[in-house]
Amino acid sequence: MNFDAYQVKDEIVSWIRQWFEENGKGCNAIVGISGGKDSSVAAALCTEALGADRVIGILMPNGEQFDIDMSKLLVSHLGIRHYVFNIQDAYGAMTAQFDAVTDTPLSAQSQMNLGPRLRMTTLYLYAQSMNGRVVNTCNLSEDWVGYSTKYGDAAGDFSPLSHLTVQEVKAIGRACGLPQVLVDKVPIDGLCGKTDEDNLGFSYAVLDRYIREGICEDPSIKENIDRRHRNNLFKLKPMPAFLYDGPIMADQNGK
Repeated sequence: MNFDAYQVKDEIVSWIRQWFEENGKGCNAIVGISGGKDSSVAAALCTEALGADRVIGILMPNGEQFDIDMSKLLVSHLGIRHYVFNIQDAYGAMTAQFDAVTDTPLSAQSQMNLGPRLRMTTLYLYAQSMNGRVVNTCNLSEDWVGYSTKYGDAAGDFSPLSHLTVQEVKAIGRACGLPQVLVDKVPIDGLCGKTDEDNLGFSYAVLDRYIREGICEDPSIKENIDRRHRNNLFKLKPMPAFLYDGPIMADQNGK
């Protein structure tokens, strides 16, 4: 099936406009800008949908960020307002406090996921102070194998890209006229210093083909993808809640 990036781009732009009409008329889109393709494309789509004056980019390094120039390139290209909010002090304070009051060492997983969760807290700090709605920038490929942080980058108020694979997001980025360096930048999670594909053990091209066509020629990679998908399905589902079939509550008139 051919993917018409220009048509899908226009459909997403219309969807964003409609979503804001219903869920935040006149509000701003708050985007965490990492310098990668997902946040770049999401910011570009919001800019086209709402106008540059209603998109606010938040750059959130944890100390020194080696590729922050990519984030600055994006906000300059789009002409959107932006703020640099360094999470280093908050990150250091939380890890130090954990060590001070807990007799269990902080796990590597907790340490890696703390950054994304602090960043999402920061985005809502801005959103609730600047009449905003937070953009979720996850894509289908990453969500499929659980490559996101619950209540971190997996959170947000609306998600323009979560049903699109990496290859499709890149195509939309080109349709948006983004600089090639932002669209084709090697994806790095920013947590452990490795590329996404090094961590996963397969390329996004292989994963995307499996998602869209059901084809994966390497059995070991297929099993790896299937295992990751099974183990992380809980991230994609609403929180389970016990359904109590109790007495019917009275309406506002007391009846």
